[in-house]
Amino acid sequence: MRKFAASTALTAIAMMVGASAAHADFWSDAGKAYEGVTIRGVSESTPPSNYVKDVLAPAFTEATGIKVEFEATSWDQMYDKAIKDMEANTGIYDFVYIEQDIVYSYLSRDFLVDLTKALADNPDLKAPTFNFDEFTSFIDYFKNDDGDVFGVPMEAFVKIYLYRKDLFGDQEAKDAFKAKYGYDLAPATTHQQYKDIADFFTQWGKDHDMELWGTTVQAHSGHPASWYEFFESWGPTFGVYNWGIDASNNYAASVANGGSMNGPKAKEALAYWLDLLNDAPPEATQSTWDEVAATFAAGRAAQGLVYGENAAWIAADDTKSNVVGNVGVALPPLSDGVMAEVEGGTGYIGYYDGGAFGIPHSSKNKEATLLFLQYIGQDEVQPGWAIAAPRITHTATYADPDVMKMDAELDGYYTLLKDKGPLFAGAPPYPFHAQVREATAPFFYEAIIGQLTADEALDKMAEAAEAELTKLGYRK
Repeated sequence: MRKFAASTALTAIAMMVGASAAHADFWSDAGKAYEGVTIRGVSESTPPSNYVKDVLAPAFTEATGIKVEFEATSWDQMYDKAIKDMEANTGIYDFVYIEQDIVYSYLSRDFLVDLTKALADNPDLKAPTFNFDEFTSFIDYFKNDDGDVFGVPMEAFVKIYLYRKDLFGDQEAKDAFKAKYGYDLAPATTHQQYKDIADFFTQWGKDHDMELWGTTVQAHSGHPASWYEFFESWGPTFGVYNWGIDASNNYAASVANGGSMNGPKAKEALAYWLDLLNDAPPEATQSTWDEVAATFAAGRAAQGLVYGENAAWIAADDTKSNVVGNVGVALPPLSDGVMAEVEGGTGYIGYYDGGAFGIPHSSKNKEATLLFLQYIGQDEVQPGWAIAAPRITHTATYADPDVMKMDAELDGYYTLLKDKGPLFAGAPPYPFHAQVREATAPFFYEAIIGQLTADEALDKMAEAAEAELTKLGYRK
C-alpha cells in the first residue's frame, strides 16, 4: 500500500502548479490590489480543512500575494469563535466554516455576504475558472430562497456504514456466525442483522483475546455529537425524519400535538441505539466523530457508522490506520418501509454532511476573501483535495483518473456517494437548530448514562422542544 500522505502532497503540488500556470494572469492581476493583505479564517481541524491550510492556502498566496491565516481548531471552539465574532461585528475572521446544519440560522441573522451578488457587483474579481454551476447539488444547501449562494462548499460526504472486510471474510467467523444465526455473515441490511453482527464480534473478541467490539457508537455523554448521531444518522434508518418535528403542523414535536419526536419509531430507535453500547468499546461514551474514526482505524470495532470525511485515511493511510486494505463500504441498515418513503420523497436514510466557507458581513477584507473562495472552488484543485479527504463538491471530480483510482482503494465510496448520495439528506432547514438541540440534549445525555429510559428521555425531549419553539415564537 502506498504511503498515502506523501502521495497526496505530490498530487496536490502538481495540480497547483498546473492551475497556477494556466491562469496565472488573472490571479496575479486580481491580487495586485491586495498584495500584502492578510485574510483570516476559522474551521474545524478535519482532513478537508487541513488540506486547505497546508496546500490550498499557500498556493493561493503564491498566486496572488494575499496571505492566509487559517485557524483549524476543535468543533466547539470553531463555532464559538465564529459566532461571537459575527455577533460583535469585530471582523476578526474574513471567512468562516458554515456547516450545512447551521447555515439557516446564519441566514436568518444576516451574518453572511451574498456571494452571488458580490461577484455580480465586482466583475473584475470574477475568476474565469470559477462557476457555481460546476458544484454538485450540495451547493443548494447554501442558497437563500432567491437562489443566491452564501457559501462555497469545501466538503460534502455522507455518514456511511464501514465494516471490516478481513473479519467478515474470515472463514472461521463466517462458519461460526452461520451456525449461530442461520444466515450468512455479510454487511447488515436490517437492524436485527446489525445487532446480530455486533453481538457476534463482541463475543468473538472476548473468545479470541482481541481488543475487538461489535460496533462503534458515537455516544459522548456531554457533547452534541451523540445527539447528532441519533437524530441525523440512526433515527432516519427507523423512519424518524427532521428530528420528529412537523414544521407544517405548528412545529409539533410531541405525539400528543401531532409530532413524532417521542413516537413509537423514535422510541424503538433510541432503545436500539442505547443497546448498541453493550457491543461498543469503552471509549464510546466519550466519543465524538473524531474518536469514532480513531476507534475504527485502530481495529477496535467490526463495523460502525463513520463520517465519510474520515474514510480515505482509515482505508488507505497506513501511517494512521491499522485496517488499511480491509475497509468495506455499505449503506446503513434500514427498517421496512424506509426505502419506499425515501423513493417517494418523504424520507432519507442518513446524513449528507459537509460545509462551506462564507464571508461574514463583519469581514474587513471582503474582496480579497472573495478571490480566495473562488480559488478553492475551481475544478482544477478538486482532485487532490478529494484524494486527501473523501469530500466531493464538484461533479467533474468523480471522473478524474486519480480519484477513480482512489475510489477502488475506498471500496467504491466515491461511486456510492455519486449514485446513492441523493438517498441521504442534510439537516432540516431550521433557523432554531442550535436552540432546540441545546434544550433537548440534557435529557438525551441522561439516557446515555442510564438515568432515563429511552421512552422517558424522548418524552421529556419532545416537551422541551415544544417549550423552546414556543418561547422562540415558532409555535403559536
